[in-house]
Amino acid sequence: MNDGEALAARFEEHRAHLGAVAYRMLGSLTEAEDAVQETWLKFVRADTSEVRNLGGWLTTVAGRVCLDLLRARAARREQPIDDGHHDTFVPDPVIRPLPHTDPEQEMLRADSVGLALLVVLETLEPAERLAFVLHDMFGVPFVDIAPIVERGPAATRQLASRARRRVQGATPPAEPDRARQRKAVDAFMAAARAGDFEALLAVLDPDVVLRADAGTAVRGMAASKLVRGAKAVAEQALLFRRFTPYERLALVNGEVGVLNVPDGVLRSVMGVTVVDGRIVALYILADPERLAGLEVPPDAG
Repeated sequence: MNDGEALAARFEEHRAHLGAVAYRMLGSLTEAEDAVQETWLKFVRADTSEVRNLGGWLTTVAGRVCLDLLRARAARREQPIDDGHHDTFVPDPVIRPLPHTDPEQEMLRADSVGLALLVVLETLEPAERLAFVLHDMFGVPFVDIAPIVERGPAATRQLASRARRRVQGATPPAEPDRARQRKAVDAFMAAARAGDFEALLAVLDPDVVLRADAGTAVRGMAASKLVRGAKAVAEQALLFRRFTPYERLALVNGEVGVLNVPDGVLRSVMGVTVVDGRIVALYILADPERLAGLEVPPDAG
């Protein structure tokens, strides 16, 4: 093995971890891949002969790359022309087949971070998001995060603390039991298929929120929207009941969700958050450009 191959082998040992960090930081699979690639380029250009903890070093490099991307994203949103898409943004979902056995092991997957959490992370300031993700989710010490956000360790701790309060206040503990998740999702789909408005209301939390992200290229009924309240969400479900024959279950970020796949083409992905047997949030990605980059499990339930 030559030096280049040895370098690549060392990096590959950490690629999955770096991808998990970048995905939580960015909520975009494509941008996460770009961030990991940029981290690789910085790695091959750097002298790491004195680095004792390569994993920690790479994590902080990836964090810095992601922070730059988040700041650039925030700057674009502050420009005068704004289509309001930020309010309806749904992060890229990670789709897996719905397992029939050993669900506990599937829940341990690194990519099972929920869409609800990613949506809340999207509302944080870039430095807050970095401090929270690196410390609370990956155990990076504040003393190592501080130089990235150009603050002292105490101030960095405060960033993570503010982010933690936001996250805890906006993400109620979701139902961990996949069987109960599926029961709620099945009831929702059956009610929509039958056009049963009262049955829809029964499975929806009174304060349910539907967030639909159709991107910037889609207009009309499928346009991006934010809908609040059981009655309004039930009405939306009835509008799209004609698509129910093409729906199938899958794991969406580790929770039971729904794919809309007419003629084998992925048209939408719906993530679902269930609390106490009722659906409290629906996250629909219907952006054709982003859907085109997702893989559909062949045996999705």
